[in-house]
Amino acid sequence: MSVHLKYFFSICCIVAFMGCKPDPLTINTSAVKTNPLLVNRLERDVFKLDSTTIETQTRVYQKKYGPFYNRFINAIINKGGVNDTNYNRNVLRFINDKDMKAAYALTQQKFSDADITILAENLNEVVKRFHYFFPNKPLPKYFTPMMSGFNYEVVYVDSTLAIGLDMFLNDPTFNKMLAWPNYQVRCMVPNYMLSDLVQGWLLTEFDDSEATTNLLSHTIFYGKLMYAMDALLPETPDSIKIKYTTTQLDYCQRYEKQLWGYFAEKNRLYETNMRNIQELLSDGPFTGAISKECPPRIAIWVGWQIVKRYMATNENVSVEELMKEKDFQKILSKSKYRP
Repeated sequence: MSVHLKYFFSICCIVAFMGCKPDPLTINTSAVKTNPLLVNRLERDVFKLDSTTIETQTRVYQKKYGPFYNRFINAIINKGGVNDTNYNRNVLRFINDKDMKAAYALTQQKFSDADITILAENLNEVVKRFHYFFPNKPLPKYFTPMMSGFNYEVVYVDSTLAIGLDMFLNDPTFNKMLAWPNYQVRCMVPNYMLSDLVQGWLLTEFDDSEATTNLLSHTIFYGKLMYAMDALLPETPDSIKIKYTTTQLDYCQRYEKQLWGYFAEKNRLYETNMRNIQELLSDGPFTGAISKECPPRIAIWVGWQIVKRYMATNENVSVEELMKEKDFQKILSKSKYRP
């Protein structure tokens, strides 16, 4: 190779290297120090109860689980709380119900100790990443599998990140009994457990009481949430995070320009009619306002793309600063999003 060619290739390599900007979400967590989550198997503890042990074991569980145990009884399985005069009867009725007993037995078959251990290990990595990006935020201390009575997939409260194992059975008998639609049960499987845990945690951590008055505010809020999921789950496919099939995700990518055109047309982003807003945010088989081929929750996907563009265009903005930013118009304008 001639001297001139060697020089040319050296310059190309330097230019290429300079053009490769590091991904701000690519981090090394080896130096991030957090306490491993304590795994408490609430579903097993509850189903161990019987009429002879419930009073003494309840005191044990109150100490073991702290305030979360009463919240579980009161608000998750809706049985009145520990101090309710019918507490014993209500809890025993719950664990002796034939459907709940069958569901519990299925969870013990479907989710082995190894499965729960792996899920906890993955969560520990998520906690490290969360602490890196949000060093001033409190961290969960407990990971608690539970039987939610088919009420909740994820609950984050009282330093406890809890998951309803019964919500991930995808069992034909229970699906039919509960009349869950196919588009919903498709994602009620173990592959979605980690992503759902992270989403539930983030929704609790970053949701606020400020009024969101138009479609833009909802779109950007959920777009920020999805970007935070990118930060915490770098190895998780986008289709899992947003619960789209491959075909649905392909549709979004193929028609991104047209989808943006729909939102930009007639100032739809400033729509304030909640019924129209919900049509673009709610789950379902499709987004009827656009077409039967358009995936549901399309405003969330569009918001995700806007926020990704905003972060790529404004490299000085950290993930923490993004989540604190309440000026949704600023994010849209400074994103320069034009697919």
